[in-house]
Amino acid sequence: MNIESLNWGDLTPEIFLAQYWQKKPLLIKNAFANFQDSITADELAGLAMEAEIESRIVSVNGEGDWQVDHGPFEDFSKYGESDWTLLVQAVNNWSRPTHDLLSPFAFIPNWRIDDVMVSFSTQNGGVGAHLDQYDVFIIQGSGKRRWQIGAPDGSLKTLLPHPDLKQVSNFQPVIDEITEAGDLLYIPPNHPHNGVSIENSVNFSIGFQAPSSQELWSNFADKLIDNNLGEQRFSDPERALSQTSFNITQHDKQQLKAFMLQQLDQEAFYEQFIGQYLTQGHHALEILVPVNDIDENKLLDILSEPDILFMPVSGLKAAIINDNHSTLFINGESFALDKSTLVLAQHLAQQKPLTTSEVKSFTDCLKNTQLLTNVLNKGYWYID
Repeated sequence: MNIESLNWGDLTPEIFLAQYWQKKPLLIKNAFANFQDSITADELAGLAMEAEIESRIVSVNGEGDWQVDHGPFEDFSKYGESDWTLLVQAVNNWSRPTHDLLSPFAFIPNWRIDDVMVSFSTQNGGVGAHLDQYDVFIIQGSGKRRWQIGAPDGSLKTLLPHPDLKQVSNFQPVIDEITEAGDLLYIPPNHPHNGVSIENSVNFSIGFQAPSSQELWSNFADKLIDNNLGEQRFSDPERALSQTSFNITQHDKQQLKAFMLQQLDQEAFYEQFIGQYLTQGHHALEILVPVNDIDENKLLDILSEPDILFMPVSGLKAAIINDNHSTLFINGESFALDKSTLVLAQHLAQQKPLTTSEVKSFTDCLKNTQLLTNVLNKGYWYID
């Protein structure tokens, strides 16, 4: 199976973005030919036993009573053979084959992607009808599932059958289909949807991050504070005589707004903020910091081995901003670039393995060597 080959049928990524992205849902049957699960149900259960990995089980009994249990889990025997779903967040951070499921969606920039959540559902398992505030692609793995997806509907009622479970009332589906291995669903934000497993099944949900304005402003303010910026006080040396002391005038409002926005106009600082913020991981990573730092000499020793692979940690977020100051961002950290390091940085941002010969082609430049040893010593890349 070549997971990079997404069979669009009569569509193309361009048509999808123009007609479907954040507009209406889509089902592509057999989008991935001969699809095989990137992780087994047993392996998924193993991840749910780890404390640093976010997991939960949603179950419902015959009377319609919902229950949510949060991991880590010790065993699953008490849940029986039906009516429950195990959901594990950011499986791409721990499973390279699961991380590779992101490849077919490279027509959307990496910074928009949050994680790959994987769910295992027994017969009749699901989480109930609900809404998400973000886009999601769902690849059907093994087994079958019935999906119903509706259009945005302001009349839907919010239901709370459990404190940790938000659902919505019944809706009229615009898609009502049974998905099988390799089928692909796209669900835009605020579209009600409900998936119920017909038999034991696995789903791979690629969720996208969509920061709110509140989150952006809050984190921007935090960065100002961390850098001791924005401490200057408002001033108005050209103040005119006030005729009514109790009014905040239109001019005053505009001056205060312009004063607040001055910080956003500091382009270099804003680039640092947005690059770091958008590449911060929201879930635990398996950072592989070497026992001893790797310096230039040690790197040359390593490169004497012909079959070494330089690998990125699974689930990393990375991006490059090239506008005013070329900068590589990895996991919320920034690495200044120049013309000599830009090509290597592009390889690192793409997170594709580097062979010994590929790395050697960069090490004739000291700055490239320093960049490579820096990401190795931080544990973002490792030597396999």
